[in-house]
Amino acid sequence: MARIAGINIPTQKRVVIALTYVYGIGKPTAVKVLKDAGVSEDIRVKDLTDDQVNSIRTLIEKGHRLEGDLRRDRLASIKRLKEIGSYRGSRHAKHLPVRGQRTKSNSRTVRGNMRKTMGSGRRALTKT
Repeated sequence: MARIAGINIPTQKRVVIALTYVYGIGKPTAVKVLKDAGVSEDIRVKDLTDDQVNSIRTLIEKGHRLEGDLRRDRLASIKRLKEIGSYRGSRHAKHLPVRGQRTKSNSRTVRGNMRKTMGSGRRALTKT
């Protein structure tokens, strides 16, 4: 099992797809890293040699910000918005959509699928 940036990448998938399981690596970055490492995109992770895994790992960890660093940066920027009292920061604090979406309907994702209307959470009546 290949372990890159603290993440166990799936062994049955192609390398270019498996690398996207690491936070901060998308498909274009994965393609570029594999090209620099000299590894084919079509090979499966289980078929990689140790040298290939090590070369991929060193290229990724040397040239890219991943996982914890990116998550920490994102949380720090949200915290900064809250501290300066911006509108976006207050929307983050209230768990509401930040980028101008409507909230009368269709804000289930940010609010955590809360249903606060009268008829939405009722159970079906049983006939007796």
